[in-house]
Amino acid sequence: MDKPNHTNSDQWPHIGHIHLRVADLDRAVQFYRELLGFNVTGYGPDMGLPVAFLAAGDYHHHIGLNTFHSLGGTPPPEGHTGLHHAAIVYPDREALGMAVQRLVACGWPIDLAEDHGATISIYLKDPDGNGLELYYDQPREYWIDENGRPIIKAEQFDWHDLINENSKMK
Repeated sequence: MDKPNHTNSDQWPHIGHIHLRVADLDRAVQFYRELLGFNVTGYGPDMGLPVAFLAAGDYHHHIGLNTFHSLGGTPPPEGHTGLHHAAIVYPDREALGMAVQRLVACGWPIDLAEDHGATISIYLKDPDGNGLELYYDQPREYWIDENGRPIIKAEQFDWHDLINENSKMK
């Protein structure tokens, strides 16, 4: 099957939003708003619906949260299929560092920090055990090696460096 022949990258399909089942809607909204920096664009409990929508900027929503079939539920056990992680891109290293700083200030555990070449990534779980990757894109010259192949790596780094860099900028 041939892929569509789009010349403009804005014409390619892309991920519009994620929608997650959560156990506690208000807890999840607080996490995505207060710690990760999203704005609430729609709050369903005001209209009798167990759903909330959050976005960055003026988009209608990047994240949907609901308790339709998961109120009080538990995360899926290890070894089951499902969401590996949702990835949230920040505009730059400083913005990612600020998000990590907010997480650390609240005692939120960071699972892993990796340099993937194209991205600098922080991995953690949300309050419902959903995997999250918070990252920023490196400049494009970091994405491809001298032979034109994508750089694929997973080099761990100390995520404290992101916070320390932000502290020095202030």
